[in-house]
Amino acid sequence: MSPMVKQPLTIEHALLGFLRQQPMHAYEIHQTLLRNEALGLVWHLKQSLVYVMLERLEAEGYLSAALEPQGSRPPRKILQLTPAGQRAFAGWLAAPVAHGRDFRLEFLAKLYFISHDPASAGALIRTQQAACRSWLADLRAQAEALGGERTYDWLVLQFRIGQIDAILAWLDTCAATVLPVPA
Repeated sequence: MSPMVKQPLTIEHALLGFLRQQPMHAYEIHQTLLRNEALGLVWHLKQSLVYVMLERLEAEGYLSAALEPQGSRPPRKILQLTPAGQRAFAGWLAAPVAHGRDFRLEFLAKLYFISHDPASAGALIRTQQAACRSWLADLRAQAEALGGERTYDWLVLQFRIGQIDAILAWLDTCAATVLPVPA
């Protein structure tokens, strides 16, 4: 049996964004996440998964915790960003999504946190468009290399090409919506 490989943090970074403004407890983060005006239209995470993700972020040194007394009830754990967490969130926010399969959840989370800053949102959109064009070129090269053989593989690649084409069209809509119109 091979040892379990620890996956790098990716989507968990979005949870750091909720702590940029103020320290919060895990339940409060989950409740914020559920609201439609937050990421409720995009993410549907169980409370237990949010807690696991927050524990992982704390273990990685991105969050620190303090206990807050609640009278006769058990104290609650208040989380706040560490300097490493602030840097990790900023780096995650500026980087394009690395894989098409992660685009819907991860890019929409990035857009949520960055949409108040048109210049940064525009930079993220442009960087993501470049990444998508690279994915598209790679997929098209793979499809062409099949040379009419392995029909199923070719169809799978055509499906993925269609997805990336749709993402690029949507990113154009994002750019037109988020970026200020030049005077």
